[in-house]
Amino acid sequence: MARVILGVGAGIAAYKSCELLRLLKESGHAVRVIPTPDALRFVGAATWEALSGEPVATDVWTSVDEVPHVRLGQSADLIIVAPATADLLARTAAGMAPDLLGATLLTARCPVMFAPAMHTEMWEHPATRANVVTLRERGTIVVDPAVGRLTGKDSGAGRLPDPAALFDIAQHILSARTSQGPALALRRILVSAGGTREELDPVRFLGNWSTGRQGYAFARTALARGAEVTIVAANVELPEPAGAKVIQVVSAREMHAAMLAEAPSADAIVMTAAVADFRPVTRSDAKIKKDGGLPEPIVLAENPDILVSLCARREEHGPAGQVIAGFAAETDLDEDAARAKLARKRCDLLVVNQVGNGLGFGTDDNEAVVFGADGSRTPVPRQSKDGLANAVWDLVAARIK
Repeated sequence: MARVILGVGAGIAAYKSCELLRLLKESGHAVRVIPTPDALRFVGAATWEALSGEPVATDVWTSVDEVPHVRLGQSADLIIVAPATADLLARTAAGMAPDLLGATLLTARCPVMFAPAMHTEMWEHPATRANVVTLRERGTIVVDPAVGRLTGKDSGAGRLPDPAALFDIAQHILSARTSQGPALALRRILVSAGGTREELDPVRFLGNWSTGRQGYAFARTALARGAEVTIVAANVELPEPAGAKVIQVVSAREMHAAMLAEAPSADAIVMTAAVADFRPVTRSDAKIKKDGGLPEPIVLAENPDILVSLCARREEHGPAGQVIAGFAAETDLDEDAARAKLARKRCDLLVVNQVGNGLGFGTDDNEAVVFGADGSRTPVPRQSKDGLANAVWDLVAARIK
């Protein structure tokens, strides 16, 4: 059980934090809610006390003998601020403590996560963007807001992410605290996920069984470690990880173009996607029919090797110190073949995970052996896909220059 502080800013999205509080409590965490004074205009103290089972105060004068403005921050395992308004971000970046929440944030020695929510113009204002950069540079996790319906008729970036998504990030932050590996704060991470599809006609395609779960696990765990994450997702039907930039693609060539476009700004790249090696030379504009006989043979052409292209691009253009990790799904582990593939691809790490017999595609867990270009060999025993992602992130983060 963790000790969690839930800070609540004065935004209309404060009502959504009631659901976040419920999820935290149901998972066994002890939660103390600290609203700003104006936040109580949206959700009253009685609601927070009833849901949390703990007293609610907004000023430093309540229960002075317990020195709450110091003790709460010192004893917390995690502080979540949701919603975090533009004003609250600005005050925190400036080190101001006009109320109990501000004082608690200044005394915190635990991970701090902000979930901003505001109108698009406020989120995109240079002052807000500068404050977000400042907070991230200090190791604070700032989850980018979602895009959607805002107050009134407005719509755009600035919507509070779904409470379940925020809860998921919070759980990963708490889990990451037990990891001895380096953090990924301020690192730009690029992840591919899912399985590409190569169209035969308007209704059929060549594809594979990849669901994108492992790739999204890499994204979630990187976000929990403080990274900025971009996902190139091929045909993934999963909720997008809150705070990640997601680029949707269909085919191998589309993924190839998207990954190369995003690669120059990435500190680390992880290729988890199952990419089709071949595509039909021609695509029929109409559904292929039997018409009493077999259709013409399908002629295939080779798709570009995305991992090879990324490594070649790095060697020619940089950036220096970028770490690239590839995935290889195999039914049997052949270490010699794995090392040969690692050398051929010219990546830093090759994660060889076995598929079939209840492992790999579509499952909640995974296991792998990670081979390094430095000759290392790291077995990752069967565990959740989030656990495997964290194990690989430890290896990646240790190699980032």
